[in-house]
Amino acid sequence: MPTVPLIRALSTRGLASRKDACEMILAGRVRVDGRIATRPTQMVSPERARIEIDGVAARPRGARRLRLIAFHKPRGVITTRRDPEGRRTVFDVIGDDADGLIAVGRLDRASTGLLLLTNDTELANRLTDPGNRIVRRYVVTVRGRLEPDVARQLERGIDVRASRGGTERLAAARVDVRKASNRETHLIVELDEGKNREIRRLFEAAGHEVTRLHRVSFGEFELGSLQPGAWREVGQ
Repeated sequence: MPTVPLIRALSTRGLASRKDACEMILAGRVRVDGRIATRPTQMVSPERARIEIDGVAARPRGARRLRLIAFHKPRGVITTRRDPEGRRTVFDVIGDDADGLIAVGRLDRASTGLLLLTNDTELANRLTDPGNRIVRRYVVTVRGRLEPDVARQLERGIDVRASRGGTERLAAARVDVRKASNRETHLIVELDEGKNREIRRLFEAAGHEVTRLHRVSFGEFELGSLQPGAWREVGQ
């Protein structure tokens, strides 16, 4: 039987992203054949090894049903499996129905709207791969009047400070101004890469603070009439 690193065995079973799997292993939460695993690179046979997370057996890929759910993330909930500060997570809201699922991309704590979760890592990778240019659509409100020429500049791209120094080029795929006043501007914004906090950083660089950020679609998947905190199974 072929062997693979433990971190890969967990991610391919749809139990966690590689980052989350690494954190779980280093935290002593993963056992292989009854023994606590300490190294993410430990080689295991996915077909033979008895792998457990927090004492719960991790089912092999062939024994699980591929799932994708659409979730309406409420404001104030974070997109992570656990939070060291004890803040409520999307997995707390969904509960047992989220067992074995990973979030497809993220929404920050203040943002709301469509979040996809799946146990199909291939699907998750395909949806989040920047090279695939999967469009995410957002309803956005910013402070102040945003002029049309600024909207066009956001589409052309703006150089912003990167978190690790230097600059990073950010650009929206599309920016449509729906309603504008001196007090605030309402827009539809589309992204096709999904970089970290991209919309907030873009508008901040243009001198406008984002006061509402609500995702309504991710590729072919729509939020629709889902209410905050609710979710539904999606056929693939």
